Amino acid sequence: MIDTPGDRWRRLHPLSPVVRFGRLLVSVIIVLIPALEGNLGGSRRGSGGFAVYAVVWAVLAGIGAVGGFINWAVTRWRIDGSDLRVETGVLRRQSIRIPLARVQAVDILAPLLARILGVAEVRVVSAGRGAEKGRLAYVKAAEAPVIRARLLALAHGLEGGTPEPPAQPLARVRNGRLIAALPLRGSILVHVLIILGTVATVIAVPKYGVELLSTSFTAVVAAAFVIGRALNDELEFTIAEAGDGLRLDRGLLQRRHETIPFGRIQAVRLVQPLLWRPFDWCRLEVDVARQVGVQQRRDEPQQIARTLLPVGRTSEVLWLLQRVFPEAGVAPPPGSAPPRRALVRAPFSYHFLAGWFGSRYVYARTGRVQAATVVIPLDKIQSVRLSQGPVQRALGLSSVRVDTAGRRWTASLLHRNETEAESMLWELATRARQARRVRSTERAAGLRPAMA
Repeated sequence: MIDTPGDRWRRLHPLSPVVRFGRLLVSVIIVLIPALEGNLGGSRRGSGGFAVYAVVWAVLAGIGAVGGFINWAVTRWRIDGSDLRVETGVLRRQSIRIPLARVQAVDILAPLLARILGVAEVRVVSAGRGAEKGRLAYVKAAEAPVIRARLLALAHGLEGGTPEPPAQPLARVRNGRLIAALPLRGSILVHVLIILGTVATVIAVPKYGVELLSTSFTAVVAAAFVIGRALNDELEFTIAEAGDGLRLDRGLLQRRHETIPFGRIQAVRLVQPLLWRPFDWCRLEVDVARQVGVQQRRDEPQQIARTLLPVGRTSEVLWLLQRVFPEAGVAPPPGSAPPRRALVRAPFSYHFLAGWFGSRYVYARTGRVQAATVVIPLDKIQSVRLSQGPVQRALGLSSVRVDTAGRRWTASLLHRNETEAESMLWELATRARQARRVRSTERAAGLRPAMA
């Protein structure tokens, strides 16, 4: 049973230190295994080295275990009226108060060890603060959805016992397609080649196999970790639409239940890697508003841009794009390409370059070996910039760049005619102001914010 707002302080689950320490222990093992192999595979002198590493290992394990227990013992939380309060710290006591009215999302994360132990993390993302100070790691797995529903209800001014709004499923990614598509992505293909190259060398030259594995062990493990993490993050991927936003459920070993509230989406990007083209596959990503600076780097920067659809046929991706940004399309109209002389400035990417805008969105397509199209609603535009380098100046070209509150992408309308670029600059600024006035009118009328 979850306490009602204003009731007693609560502690995190007693197994929380075990989950925290388990993740640290895995990292220590990965770092120390190559050194241990080197000592064990040397000679009798290696026994002394083995003892040293064993002691270091034990000391680190002990420090991690004690630190995890102390952190659990000094941390408590409660829902106090319209605030979430978290107190922690030994020498430096911190009392954090997060106004629920500023909560933008409440996510549930369950790493593998946490799932085994029956616990989960509730992560509260609030405006200007992110999730760094709003982490309840960990609580009972059965209680996590109840806590999440209570926080969201209070954030929307409802009674604490109000259940979550029902969700309508939009899409589910087939695991077979995802496993086939993942190695063909450029960022993952490099790591796949590292592993295949090492294995092929060991098979071709078995005499030096042990030495090769000893020297390349860390690189192979790192490559395998990247591949495994990508698979784990995107397997069992589903997306649904509810009254409070888009809900993403994903992960095989580590499950994530995330929500992107309506109105926080700053931009969407459609990507088609080179090796995906024969299969007509695309990827859809979303950029959301986040805090900046040191806090952003701490708060899982890889999650700043979320994946809306890891892989799907072009028709499926365009359908989902229409659900997120109604009336948006990514087919470049006539006149959206830069002039031919832009080939001098961008010889390898000219065939992809395009930029245009309509009454609701601005579009920018770029890329060298893969096409990437960024779509930004006009009312999300924060600034419009005109830039011109020395080569562009000689060619009579300029670029227009559109910024949002998201920190991942900029819509870049590259290498346009100077007069056209200047016209785009003022036209986009005017349309952005008009779009914001329309949005303000809708909010004043009490209409629910659209996805865009």
